[in-house]
Amino acid sequence: MQNVFVTGASGFIGSNLVDALLESGKSVVGWDNFSTGRTEFLAKAKQHPKFSLVEGDTLDLISLSKAMQGCDFVFHLAANADVRFGVEHPGKDFEQNTRATFHVLEAVRSNGIQEMGFSSTGSVYGEAQTIPTPEDCPFPIQTSLYGASKLAGEGMIQAYCEGFGIHAYIFRFVSILGPRYTHGHIIDFYKQLMDNPSLLKVLGDGTQRKSYLHVQDCVRAILHVTGLQLAAQAKHRVEIFNLGTDEYCTVRDSIGWICAKLGLTPNLQFSGGNRGWIGDNPFIYLDTRKVRQTGWATNLNIQQSVESTVDWLKANEWVFEKPAVSV
Repeated sequence: MQNVFVTGASGFIGSNLVDALLESGKSVVGWDNFSTGRTEFLAKAKQHPKFSLVEGDTLDLISLSKAMQGCDFVFHLAANADVRFGVEHPGKDFEQNTRATFHVLEAVRSNGIQEMGFSSTGSVYGEAQTIPTPEDCPFPIQTSLYGASKLAGEGMIQAYCEGFGIHAYIFRFVSILGPRYTHGHIIDFYKQLMDNPSLLKVLGDGTQRKSYLHVQDCVRAILHVTGLQLAAQAKHRVEIFNLGTDEYCTVRDSIGWICAKLGLTPNLQFSGGNRGWIGDNPFIYLDTRKVRQTGWATNLNIQQSVESTVDWLKANEWVFEKPAVSV
């Protein structure tokens, strides 16, 4: 891995990965359409001599294939991540997650690239019967359009690896926190409390149990695992890893940490039920023994990750403004 292509380069995880790749001496081509990404997140990368940025959409296969020329590894992180609102625009997950992944695979194949990494999600496990949930857990009925679209992408990647000799790493994330965080429950709560410090409206009943991972731990895991070249040794040229912390918290726990950081004691108004929206999983806790056995471990626990995210938002409230859409 010397010349790396990153889709979703200006996004939360993508921009952190770009910085880490450059710091490790890699040359990086960043690809993004800036529909949700922020140009500000690439400010450091754009000063680096080994970084180039291409504005483009993964649905434009011709441009994508051209931009990928000369690269030897692809990280595909671009996606629609609006998990909660999937039923309001069901075609969005298919187009931006499933079809886009097919285009990335076609561009990888046409350029003769042999290795790639894919950001999947723990949502593919649906409402798993096995907790903590291992990578080889039987898949239940899919309850989220986002999860279903990612699982379809995983299936295509596996078939391309078998059919065209590509080596792939599939990373199933829990929710990621930390610097450059731009969507999720912490930013939703933060926005509410900025508008009304005395009241916090919460979807569900607050008993939902979730696991979270700091973005720097996530990026370290990705680079650690891909550096071991494990996919080349796998039976079907694919290695799947859960990425998360070895713990979980309730929504009420997270609210307590957020409010303590902000010095607020709002009244809590719960919508009721143990799900926040259609497709919400009331208990997400992934078994991460497989990735830990490779020598990786987390540096931050969930509480530290939540608190550091609040600190970053307090210092960077400009992220609440409408994002730039072009470079």
